Amino acid sequence: MLYQLSYLAWNVPVQGISRLHEEGEMMDDKQKELWERIEDVRPTMMTTVEADGTLRARPMWTQGDSFDGSLWFFTADDAPKAEELERNPQVCLAYGKPDGDLFVSVSGRASVVHDRAKIDELWNTFAEAWFPEGKDDPHLALIRVDVEQAQYWEDRKPKLLQFAEVAAALITRKPPKSGEEKKLDF
Repeated sequence: MLYQLSYLAWNVPVQGISRLHEEGEMMDDKQKELWERIEDVRPTMMTTVEADGTLRARPMWTQGDSFDGSLWFFTADDAPKAEELERNPQVCLAYGKPDGDLFVSVSGRASVVHDRAKIDELWNTFAEAWFPEGKDDPHLALIRVDVEQAQYWEDRKPKLLQFAEVAAALITRKPPKSGEEKKLDF
């Protein structure tokens, strides 16, 4: 049941996407390029480092309607990931939209913050489902990921052309061109 609710929450279209920062400034080109790829792909796998050095990933839901260099997530401040982030703030966020041939990896430094104004700004029905005590939940916090790098792989060609390129590659023994790959440094 919980999986079904998460699935439903992740597949609700996002309305009201804005290209403006809170201050009313336009996003810079790199911010816009990244946001255009992840704004409609809200679920991500957030990878952190455990105490013994092993990597651990869990699904998270990207919050907000714009990108100013930081990505936001609701969390409980007593969750294991909060302790992991205190020890090692490096995270990787993996976004995927296989039906759109889009894959994005975002690296940055994360911190757990208790910012009431930001909680008020980002609060929504789905957050309330995870935090039944609402915005007054004593463990409610946010994870802010300050993005340092992003890399994406995207193929916007029609599927028929992609399949034709694969068929040609089998004949010519030369790998097909599989779309665009680009790295963004912030």
